[in-house]
Amino acid sequence: MEEPTSEDSEDIYGEEDEGPPSAGADCEADCEKALQETTDTNDSAEISDLNGKQNLEEETKTQKTNLEMVLEDLGLEKYHKEKLSLSKILGIDETTITDDLGNCKSNIPLNFLKKLVMVNVTARNVKGVSCDLSDASSESNCDDPSESTESDLEDLFESSNKAETFNPLDIITALFLCSDGFVHQELALKMSMCQFSVPLLLPNCDTQQCILMLWAMRDIVKKYRPSHLTETKGFIEERIVLSELPMISFVRLGECSLSKSEILNKLLNNPDDTFVHHNMECGDIKRRISNGLTEMTWYLPCGNKNMDIFSEPVAIANLRGDIASFETQFSFLCQTSAAVFVFFDQLGSQCELLMNKNHKAQIFLVGNQQNKNLTPDVLKKVANRLNLTKNNIIIKTKKTNDADFVKSLKKTVSSVLSKPQLKMSVQQMADVAHELGITVDEDSPECQDGKKNADAITAEIEDTFQFKENQFPLQGQIWKELTFLEKEEFRLRKVGSENIENYKSNLKKKKEEQRKKQNSYAMSSVMTCFISAISRPHKERCYFLKWMRMNLDNLSRMKLSGLRELYKEKCKDSENKQEIKEIEQKLSSSSLGVEHFFREMGQIYEASLYLPETDSSRQQLQHLPRLCAQLLLDGFPLELVDGDASNIPLSWVSDVLSQLNDLVSPKNKILVVTVLGVQSTGKSTLLNTMFGVQFAVSSGRCTRGAFMLLIKVNEDFKKVLNCDFMMIIDTEGLKSPELAQLDNSHEHDNELATLVVGLSDITIINIAMENSTEMKDILQIVVHAFLRMKEVGKKPQCQFVHQNVSDVSAHEKNLRDRKLLLQQLNEMTQAAAKMEKKEDYKSFTDVMEYNPDTGNCYIPGLWNGNPPMAPVNAGYSETVYELKKNIIQQLGKCESTSNNILEFREWITSLWNAVKHENFIFSFRNSLVADAYMRLCTEYNQWEWEFKKEMYKWVTTAETRISNFGSFIATSEISDMNEFITELKSEATTELIKLETKILDNLNKYFDQPEGHVYLVEGHREEFSNSIKSLRRQTESSVLNQITTAADIKKGLKELDKIRATYREEIEKSVCDLIDECRKRKVQMTDRELDESFDKMWTETLKTLAFSEQQTSNIFTSVSHQLRTNLSPKGSHACELLSKKSLKDCGLEHFTYKHKEVGENSVTAFRELFTWTNLTKARRKIVDSIFSACNECISDQIKRKTNYHNTYIQEILQIIDEKLNKADANKDIEFEVSLKQYICGSAARMFQKMHEEFIQENDPYKSLQKNKKKFCTDFKDVFHKRDQCQKKAEEFTNQSLKPAIENFIYCSLGVDIVDKMMTKEEFSTRMSFQYSILLDLISKHDFESFKDYICSYEKYVKSWITDRIREHFSSQSTVCEMEHKHLKSCIDHINAAIKKAKAESTDSLRTFVVKICTELGDKLKISQDALDAFMVLNKSDQEQFAHWLNKFVEEMTESLREKFKSTEFETKLSQLHIKPENELFNRVIGCGKQCPFCKIPCDAGGENHTEHFASLHRPNGLGEYWSVDSRKLMTDICASLVISGKHFRCSDTNDEYHPYKEYRQIYADWKIIPDVSLEASDYWKYVMNKYNKEFADKYYAKPADIPDAWKKITKEEAVKSLKKSFNIK
Repeated sequence: MEEPTSEDSEDIYGEEDEGPPSAGADCEADCEKALQETTDTNDSAEISDLNGKQNLEEETKTQKTNLEMVLEDLGLEKYHKEKLSLSKILGIDETTITDDLGNCKSNIPLNFLKKLVMVNVTARNVKGVSCDLSDASSESNCDDPSESTESDLEDLFESSNKAETFNPLDIITALFLCSDGFVHQELALKMSMCQFSVPLLLPNCDTQQCILMLWAMRDIVKKYRPSHLTETKGFIEERIVLSELPMISFVRLGECSLSKSEILNKLLNNPDDTFVHHNMECGDIKRRISNGLTEMTWYLPCGNKNMDIFSEPVAIANLRGDIASFETQFSFLCQTSAAVFVFFDQLGSQCELLMNKNHKAQIFLVGNQQNKNLTPDVLKKVANRLNLTKNNIIIKTKKTNDADFVKSLKKTVSSVLSKPQLKMSVQQMADVAHELGITVDEDSPECQDGKKNADAITAEIEDTFQFKENQFPLQGQIWKELTFLEKEEFRLRKVGSENIENYKSNLKKKKEEQRKKQNSYAMSSVMTCFISAISRPHKERCYFLKWMRMNLDNLSRMKLSGLRELYKEKCKDSENKQEIKEIEQKLSSSSLGVEHFFREMGQIYEASLYLPETDSSRQQLQHLPRLCAQLLLDGFPLELVDGDASNIPLSWVSDVLSQLNDLVSPKNKILVVTVLGVQSTGKSTLLNTMFGVQFAVSSGRCTRGAFMLLIKVNEDFKKVLNCDFMMIIDTEGLKSPELAQLDNSHEHDNELATLVVGLSDITIINIAMENSTEMKDILQIVVHAFLRMKEVGKKPQCQFVHQNVSDVSAHEKNLRDRKLLLQQLNEMTQAAAKMEKKEDYKSFTDVMEYNPDTGNCYIPGLWNGNPPMAPVNAGYSETVYELKKNIIQQLGKCESTSNNILEFREWITSLWNAVKHENFIFSFRNSLVADAYMRLCTEYNQWEWEFKKEMYKWVTTAETRISNFGSFIATSEISDMNEFITELKSEATTELIKLETKILDNLNKYFDQPEGHVYLVEGHREEFSNSIKSLRRQTESSVLNQITTAADIKKGLKELDKIRATYREEIEKSVCDLIDECRKRKVQMTDRELDESFDKMWTETLKTLAFSEQQTSNIFTSVSHQLRTNLSPKGSHACELLSKKSLKDCGLEHFTYKHKEVGENSVTAFRELFTWTNLTKARRKIVDSIFSACNECISDQIKRKTNYHNTYIQEILQIIDEKLNKADANKDIEFEVSLKQYICGSAARMFQKMHEEFIQENDPYKSLQKNKKKFCTDFKDVFHKRDQCQKKAEEFTNQSLKPAIENFIYCSLGVDIVDKMMTKEEFSTRMSFQYSILLDLISKHDFESFKDYICSYEKYVKSWITDRIREHFSSQSTVCEMEHKHLKSCIDHINAAIKKAKAESTDSLRTFVVKICTELGDKLKISQDALDAFMVLNKSDQEQFAHWLNKFVEEMTESLREKFKSTEFETKLSQLHIKPENELFNRVIGCGKQCPFCKIPCDAGGENHTEHFASLHRPNGLGEYWSVDSRKLMTDICASLVISGKHFRCSDTNDEYHPYKEYRQIYADWKIIPDVSLEASDYWKYVMNKYNKEFADKYYAKPADIPDAWKKITKEEAVKSLKKSFNIK
């Protein structure tokens, strides 16, 4: 006899069939001793203490059971009682993207789970932390030859496995003992996919009990082809626990030198090892808790006799450990198996175990001749005792190698399978288990209750089609009809010639009827049971749903199997076309899953919303969304898109998500991952592998529609991903053959792709390069979706996945494919761009960031070999893991902020409503986008106002400096006025650049912020940037004009000032001479005598002065020149028209303009008359608006009482041009010329008068005469040597300072009022303003207000703004506060100036006053005339003057305060330099463009927007449109017309009919968004219904035929729709 080899010896004490327990115990003791010795060497001084501690630890350790110790070592002790759940395992955390989890013991089960969940066949390869701390040092020295000694060589013969590792079976046993039933199913399913054996009987080494893992295996479904189906190519697909198969069990009796598990692996020919054995990694580690484990696997044939090991299916069981120690397990196997193969080395008294009469299995003995104790005699005795024949004994002789031995074993097993004595399903084994006292995992009350409830429902099902018809009446034809009606409401394809609003009203009625029909059905008994079952406690509910899913899958599978057979039969005869079609239909509709129950539940709930709120039925169903939300939280998928009806039950889904939000708030942020691709390309399998989820993947259960599933992100990883959950969306395959028969399949695919791409943060696109045509179709759908998202502001990322590419050089080899893919993507982008009328997009990279090298992932085939016995390919798992890591990292870097659940809900609603329209981009409206746009507009408006405010202040200061230039001193630093103006203009440009840069920086910072969904309005960044630049240009032009005007007027006054100064000097000299003359008389003169002397001197002096009359200019000539310059670009015809009429003759009468003559033909004449009438009305409105704006501008200039300047008429002409451009009325040159002539003629007349009055006011002679009385008084004071200090101080205060302060306050107050009004919500954006004004209108219940708003929009708005200002400042206290603030500022400046002048030495009072005025020169406009008059005959004492000046300044302060208090707000408003109402009006009126159809004003923000839109359109009848035939007001709303097949004509279409759908060909800059909610225009519908007669009378038309639906709209509903339209929360 040969000695056992080292391999055999290892087997005795190793994994498979260990030797006597003592040997294992010794080994374990040695390991512990080695670990202790290593520890002891750390501190030899405390050996005795350590020993004491060790003894204490050992004592403590012995108190723990073996199982507890293992669980503690594995870090699983906390899960022994509170079991591991799926949500815990599947949660996303740091380990999800960490390759190496480290060697810590507690990471071993984590590593196993992580790999198993991703179906990685290397999951069982686990290592622990090293026990021998010297290993590290020995490794580090291994390359040093000097360290090698003979003793080192001895180490080579010792066991190299010193690490404290675990046997994989212990890890599996521990995990099963620490997990709940749902984790059991997941583990068993994934182990089965890897072709690992799965636990059949799970031992608990503490209780010595075992559990039959029936529930754990319930989810395993296998497909195979037994020999009898080989020819027909049929197959069997069923749950493996229901399959009645012969089971062959393999057990060990006593010690055994043969490795049972290794032989079984060879028998099954599985390269990845089905059973763990001693030659596997860690397979030789002593088992601590898995003895008694019975594993199970299956061999299933594929129908190819050259490949199949067994032609029939067989179950194989393997008991770990000696049957002598596990008699219960052995008895179970003997009663459930067709045959039991007993491996042994020696047979003695233990043979008794094999003689049990209850055993139903054939017994086969398997021995090894290498064992000395095995002799023929011993075998004979045993064979006789057990009644065994030679065929029942297999001996591996010394000459038999493993291959031959396995061959003989296979032959024996095959013979058993040819005539099996017993076939039993795992489900049937439960009875045997109960008899033997073995617990069955399904025995738990929750599982049994769940099963009972599920069986109660599914037991009734015989015909699935009939069952659905009877039990789910709400989701059948009714739901499909509702879907059609919903889409028709948005598409209006069948409106024909019917009135659109009536048609929509009828559709609404039909919808209500369908809902009424739904409500007429009582809830079916099945649905009552279903809702009752899912309302049960958490665990029971989960078991119920799992049972339901399994039961329904089983039923569908049976049904499908029969239908497939029938289909195959009918296909043999080509004449059965009709029958084949019917079978195809049945195949498509026989699918029945849990989603159908939830779908019905959704319809029951949606129908209930049409019942009154107080209805008891409705109230009883209010809890359903919360139930479903809880299920989502539990990890169950929820149907998002109903694939059968191609629709989303929006109310149901929205309410479920609302409830979900309530359940998880505030932790409600989500990121979304979606998969798209061709049907049956493994999308669901990819998601299941990647995230461990369970989307349906069984045969005949292709995903229909889209399902969403929630995965929790663990706390430690939330900061990385910036979300709390990940939403996974699985979609049905694009280009589905079932849908291909339908006309709208492409439309359905587009809808689905657009929806899920829009919802996703990252979209995985499954493509197959081998099918070029199909790939093109898919790419077109996908690219279309991405382009649509780019247009609406979403920035999803994409990852292309190529499956079944296994070569390691795939990435390099596919370089050409990637180039081809990019080329295809570019082609598809251009095609999609053309369809969406967005031809700017030329390449895929224009639509989204895409790198062909990083944006593609090549995944090998799923199976490593030929199913059903092929395990999952390790390359598949690893590549999917890399893809998962890449996706999570991409999401972590995602620019866009995570949506919260409510925002995700909003995206679902807005995207789905938009895809219902034919033109997605122009139909898309989303409240999140609207919110983001509103916030941007609010911010921009604030920046714009800050810019304007700063420039107002700057200009005011500049004008003050110009006004004061050269007034106080003869020479200044910039003596030349022109040089001073040049410097001012340079300062203005610098200030403008600084402010422009500041706003642009603000804009960039705004878009850089992570919050607020700013990425959604990224498309508007450029137009706001252009608006800023435009604002700067306009302001620059205005500022430079103001500087030039002020400078020119100042220059004009300078000559007059010189003349006045000369005259004053002459008068002063004459007065001084008179004083000397009077004093020489040395006579006391009375005041009367002094007056007479002064009068005489005055007359004589004036005679000596040469007064020349001031020349007035001809303003008409200047205006005429400016008008000609303005019109010269319009061509010679404009100049000819100008020459026909003198400007002096213009503007005298009412403005009239005659249109071209009406044609002679009567039809043409009527049509032209109709057009002309409308045109005249439109022109009248334009003219009124222009007149109003120009008159206001002229009035403002005249109020200032300055001289005329050409910039005044230029400003008026600019106003006219802007208004004509906005109204598109600048094409009629005759109209434009006559209008400008009229306005300019009228303006010139008023400016001429203003100019003449200014000349008169500043005439030197008049100026002298005005001051005569003052000169006389001063003359008497000087003559009598009276103290002038008090009087002069008062004069300086009242004549110079007081007017300057009042002027400054009225310059500043306008800005302050605007500032204050800007804080009010209604002035924050144009949309807020529109909302506020419309809300105010409806609350007034006044037709006249509505009429004014519609017919005289600008006038009404201005009036409304003025009323708001009055209302806000009605208390006066607010205005007084602002006035006091500016007054205090001025007084502080004055006091500081006086203090400074006092501190400096001055030679005269004149110098002292000049110093004060110079200090105030930048802030206060001090009148030159008043100052000059004050200086005449001023003999005051400087110190006394300063004292009195301080006193009078105090008095003036109080006087002004009182004056401000007593002045009416209206008076103040009229004196303001900046009119708040005008400034606010300009801010809210926007670009002034109106909808070309209903004339509603544009709501877009920024001046330079390229696209106009309005939040709320109105019936055309309100805009004075009526039917030519009936003269009735029209009810059509342009938001509906633009999606209909109707036509329009107008002057812009050259009076030719043009389709509304193509309105952008005529009005390219308008975006009319269809009514998304269909109730959006309820506000105007309510108004038109209420004032139908009044509007008809006003427009000389007949009242409209109001649709019935409009008549039901209440005021509350109108206000609600208003809020919805303007996105007001």
